[in-house]
Amino acid sequence: MPFLLGLFLGVVVGVGLVMGFVRFENYRSKQRSELAATVAAFSKMTVEDSRKILPAQFYPSWVVFSQHQKLNWLNLELMKIWPYVNEAASELIRTSVEPVLEQYRPAILASLKFSKLTLGTVAPQFTGVSIIEDDNSGITMELELQWDGNPNIVLDIQTKLGVALPIQVKNVGFTGVFCLIFKPLVEEFPCFGAVSYSLREKKKLDFTLKVIGGEISSIPGISDAIEGTIRDAIEDTLTWPVKKVVPILPGDYSDLELKPVGILEVKLVQATGLANKDLIGKSDPYAVLYIRPLRDRMKTSKIINNDLNPIWNEHFEFIVEDASTQHLTVKIYDDEGIQASELIGCAQVRLRDLQPGKVKDIWLKLVKDLEVQRDRKDRGQVHLELLYCPFGMENEFSNPFASQNFSMTSLEKVLKSGVNGTEAAEIDRTTLRKKDVIMRGVLSVTVISAEDLPAMDVMGKADPFVVLSMKKLKTKNKTRVVNKSLNPNWNQTFDFVVEDGLHDVLILEVYDHDTFGKGYIGRCIMTLTRVVMEGEFTHSFSLEGAKSGRLNLHLKWTPQPIYRDT
Repeated sequence: MPFLLGLFLGVVVGVGLVMGFVRFENYRSKQRSELAATVAAFSKMTVEDSRKILPAQFYPSWVVFSQHQKLNWLNLELMKIWPYVNEAASELIRTSVEPVLEQYRPAILASLKFSKLTLGTVAPQFTGVSIIEDDNSGITMELELQWDGNPNIVLDIQTKLGVALPIQVKNVGFTGVFCLIFKPLVEEFPCFGAVSYSLREKKKLDFTLKVIGGEISSIPGISDAIEGTIRDAIEDTLTWPVKKVVPILPGDYSDLELKPVGILEVKLVQATGLANKDLIGKSDPYAVLYIRPLRDRMKTSKIINNDLNPIWNEHFEFIVEDASTQHLTVKIYDDEGIQASELIGCAQVRLRDLQPGKVKDIWLKLVKDLEVQRDRKDRGQVHLELLYCPFGMENEFSNPFASQNFSMTSLEKVLKSGVNGTEAAEIDRTTLRKKDVIMRGVLSVTVISAEDLPAMDVMGKADPFVVLSMKKLKTKNKTRVVNKSLNPNWNQTFDFVVEDGLHDVLILEVYDHDTFGKGYIGRCIMTLTRVVMEGEFTHSFSLEGAKSGRLNLHLKWTPQPIYRDT
């Protein structure tokens, strides 16, 4: 009997297993069929179909829907005509670049010219083209270009000591985007009046320098000076927003040439939490700021020794030529004395994000490389105050950093200076700006309250008070202590007689009162630009260096302007 029962159970279990396996295999077969159908459907999808399923903002950063068209046909044609292009382009480069090389020639050199210049036998390769949406007055085309050429470029260099150095430029590698603008559109063939070209984006530029018959490294400083000169020449002559205009039909195309459109006022306020680059002590940070990376347009701050939270409070001006595409770049370095400075971090802000005539107070996170966005290391932050002032809008808003004396008309300037109307317009934009405005007045600061301060004692409370000071003044003021509170109310007002409001900063430090001293909680640092422009405002400021907390303030400015000629 037990034998029959075991046999029966074995048969039942065996049949059940067989049925389960068959059912599982049928299910897997159905899944494979559905997956194959899904894959087949995806293979037939267009770019527009995929965009309908999932909006672009939800795609990973590495997914790109390229609008570029391939240019194999153009590369084949370029290879055929390259010998003729080489000859014409070589002469064009020689005549346009040589004057710029002379302009940026290092002081240690007496002359810097081309003795040989040909672009070699290897034609560039165009990897893609796209048409940029423009207004009805022109067409803009962007061409991606890659060139690993074999040019024959020899620089004839004369040093101040009378030594002649024939230096060869070798191993040239270039990747970038060239912009062609066909503008204005006309009814006469070829239907556009002129072509403007520019290097819109320089992704890579590599080359090596070699002294013919010797090593350039044997002459200290020459290699770096010449390399910097070459890069400056390329930046100054070709890189956007610089445009070279080639007339096709007779006409006046001066409006297509590069012209300044405004001034960017930049106040470098401070930086916080900078990464330490020194093994002993702390970094000695300074900042380099620029819109175009030309040596004569780059601004450098003072060095703050042994400080990872430096306060600079320095003001700089930059010429803007195209607010829609240009950026302000900030790079923070650690000064290493006679050795090369080490980069702490860099940041960038688009000028098109600035509202003309409105001060923008901004904190920028520092990254290692502006081209690489996946930098998770904390390198600190930099605090800037920005004001973009377009030319021709002086009467629409007040620029506190510039002279407000616009009483002289252009005709009066012509009569008084003996210059023509065009030069008079330049006087309007430059000469009048040479007045340094000293904004003297009384700053009234009302410390209203604080919110969500961090606990400083074992009971989960704090005894906070605020110390107020101006960076350029020796006087300090202090609020009363509010016991056992993380949300204290003070409502105390303090007055400061400020000699130069546009170049001073207000510092408020919050402390925890203790029987044997005081414990630091956090601080607020602010410029006076906003209160000078607006006269009065109330705002809530975050505490720097604290885990939490905000300080509620009311600021009022009573001005007494004084103008001083410089």
